[in-house]
Amino acid sequence: MSFKISKPFWQALSLGAIAGSRSMAAPAITSHILSQHKSVAMEHSPLSFMQSDKTATAFKLLAVAEFVGDKMPTAPNRVALPALTGRFLTGALAGASVYKAGGGNAALGALLGGGAAILSTFGSFYLRKATVKSSHILDPLIGGLEDALVVGAGTGLANAA
Repeated sequence: MSFKISKPFWQALSLGAIAGSRSMAAPAITSHILSQHKSVAMEHSPLSFMQSDKTATAFKLLAVAEFVGDKMPTAPNRVALPALTGRFLTGALAGASVYKAGGGNAALGALLGGGAAILSTFGSFYLRKATVKSSHILDPLIGGLEDALVVGAGTGLANAA
C-alpha cells in the first residue's frame, strides 16, 4: 500500500518538534508510518531503511527506553551539547525521510526537522522546568505528561498517514 505525503513541510516540523521532546520518538513514528505505507521514492535512497519493519521495531524499543530513562535522576540534560546534537540528528532523519517519501528534497526535510528539534528542545526544557517549579509536581510526573503529549502527537501523525 502506498500513500502520498500531503503536507511534508508541516509533517517535518511536527516530527522535529517531537524529537525535541523525545529524541527517539520522531524516527520511531516516521519509520512506523513508512513501514506501513511504502514509498516508491524511498526504494533506492540511503533512507530506504526507514521503511523496514525491523527498523520501525528497533526505533520503537529505543523510544520506550528513552521514555523510561528520562525519569531517572541521572538522565542527561537535554540542552547539553551531546543530547542536543542527538535531537537535531533524529529530527533531521525524520524530516528527511518524510520529504524523501513524498518525492521531495531530503536535505530540506532534514533542515526543517533538525531546526524544529533544536527549537523544541529548548522550548520543552524550559517549559518543563517552569511547570515543575510553579506547580510543585514532581519532575518525573511532568515528564510522564510530556510523554503522553508525544504519544498523542505521534498517534495523530500516524493516523493521518
